[in-house]
Amino acid sequence: MSDVHTAASRDDEQAVSLAFGWKRLRTYWWVAALGLLTGAALGLALGLSESGVWRAQAIVYLGQPFSPLGGGQIQSLATSPENVNAIVHSESALRRAAVLSGIPLSSLRSSVAVSSTTTTSLSAKTAAEQLRGTVPLAEISVKGRGAHKVEVAADALSSRVVARISSYVAGKVSLLKHEVASSTAQLKAADARIARAEAEQAALVSNGSPTVEKLLVSANLNSVIATTDDKRTSLQDDLGSAEQLLNLATTVEMGRIVEPAVASKSTARSSASSLLVGALIGLIVGVIAALAAEPIVGRRRRSQAGV
Repeated sequence: MSDVHTAASRDDEQAVSLAFGWKRLRTYWWVAALGLLTGAALGLALGLSESGVWRAQAIVYLGQPFSPLGGGQIQSLATSPENVNAIVHSESALRRAAVLSGIPLSSLRSSVAVSSTTTTSLSAKTAAEQLRGTVPLAEISVKGRGAHKVEVAADALSSRVVARISSYVAGKVSLLKHEVASSTAQLKAADARIARAEAEQAALVSNGSPTVEKLLVSANLNSVIATTDDKRTSLQDDLGSAEQLLNLATTVEMGRIVEPAVASKSTARSSASSLLVGALIGLIVGVIAALAAEPIVGRRRRSQAGV
């Protein structure tokens, strides 16, 4: 019997508490309304401030440097993606990007991010093949105000990375281009020499020189043609090898910007959603403040009455 009486007393107390709380809310409704309006205003302001923030991301291929003759992969700046982070956050790189983009250096320091990803060729089977099939990519992003500014900053930092990590390959490409140009020039000279010798042979037919002299001259021209043709064959082999190494260096070994930076909104949250979230939080805070207002006001009145 006492348990039933206790339960009934608790129900009555809860009903009284709810009624008393509802009365406080009706009395201090303006506190809850003020919290609602304040939260909505703050949420809207936050949404509008974030709407002007952009993020631009560039994708950089780090390259895979090989030995001078195109053998195995060698260790270099490009083989460690951590080097990209060090280069991007260096003071000289940040200052250059700040000057080119117009973003303050202090803001740029905290708005640059680097992440790396590695994709492996599906045809790789052995561990060595997987190592050769690894394609290191680095994502360099800049966050800030102004779409064009963050694009310029991200591209500037990406270009800096490519220039630093590809110095060895750039020198290799320069030497290979010189070799290709030299072999091409020598091939043209050899072709011209063979053409002159063949023209001289054709001219012997109508030449009035003695037969013995014609035979000697023809034999000499045949020797020149044969020797030059052998040299031309060797030059063609050298040119083919140099062109293959040059193609390997420029397409595989050399780092480059795979995708230039393109700015996009950094947050998907709209001003409307920010307003609603802010209003809800403000309403909750306002209701709590309204419920707590009566004891505070009563205590102040009693304190003033006592004075």
